[in-house]
Amino acid sequence: MKENLLIDKSIAFAARIVKLQRYLIKDKKENVISKQVIRSGTSIGANINEANYGQSKADFISKMHIALKETAETEYWIKLLNMSEYIDDKMSESLLNDCLEIKRMLISSINTAKENKRTSLDLRK
Repeated sequence: MKENLLIDKSIAFAARIVKLQRYLIKDKKENVISKQVIRSGTSIGANINEANYGQSKADFISKMHIALKETAETEYWIKLLNMSEYIDDKMSESLLNDCLEIKRMLISSINTAKENKRTSLDLRK
């Protein structure tokens, strides 16, 4: 259930990032940072989705960690876009809030998966 919510939120966030890139290119004539933010911002959901089809618990955790790294990178690009005045404070805050919500959910999922992995390993002893 939690992963489905995470997938849904990451897809909605990716759609916002696609719209952001469109806005940056069309209205702001910005082509460099927009390529970076679309790569990292859409990669979050792709890695979460891929994690759900992992070959093992370790594979799941690894893919979720990659998604977590992508949230950190996306945060950076959004902050840079705001500081360089390509996006205003309101847009930046809204995007960052969504990104941070996904980040918190990823951390929770990773911690739960690690704990479950330890528990299942302990049961084998």
